[in-house]
Amino acid sequence: MELKEIISITGRPGLFKVVAQGKNNVIVESIVDKKRFPAYATDRISTLGDISIYTTDEDVKLTDVLASFHDHYDGKACPSHKEELTVLEGLLEKILPNYDKERVYKSDLRKIFQWYNILIKAGIKIKEIAEKTEESNSDNEEKTVKKVAPKKAAPKKAAPKSKGGKPSSAKKSGPTKTGSQRGK
Repeated sequence: MELKEIISITGRPGLFKVVAQGKNNVIVESIVDKKRFPAYATDRISTLGDISIYTTDEDVKLTDVLASFHDHYDGKACPSHKEELTVLEGLLEKILPNYDKERVYKSDLRKIFQWYNILIKAGIKIKEIAEKTEESNSDNEEKTVKKVAPKKAAPKKAAPKSKGGKPSSAKKSGPTKTGSQRGK
């Protein structure tokens, strides 16, 4: 499963994967209980690759934080998101020492731990996911660096002229009636 298929929907607990796309919605499946339902354009949907964590320096991608969790816990589950908040803050500080304590909400802090455990229990290899994301990001950076020469506009060709000297695309019409001829 690729990271771009794993999404979070605001207002719904857990993580989901995109199964299919409809005309006005996407069909998603819960990673935890495998239930499917439609997610509409009005739902706030974010892929895990698009989420970042505030730090005192630069923002850090969630995939990088999850990879750090994977290294710290040797690919095993971390403490539950229901632990005391001070415990979770201390653990996150060990893994990401420069996270911004003022801008990272407590609920988001709990989500990081919850989402990591969901991914581990689902058997999704986080380390590989993080590496694929880094590779795709470097590929995208290379694509944006390459400059393409602008295409020159082709010269416009004049419309072919007919025997009368007028362009052949001009509409041929019969004699027009003047106002005095219309009334008769």
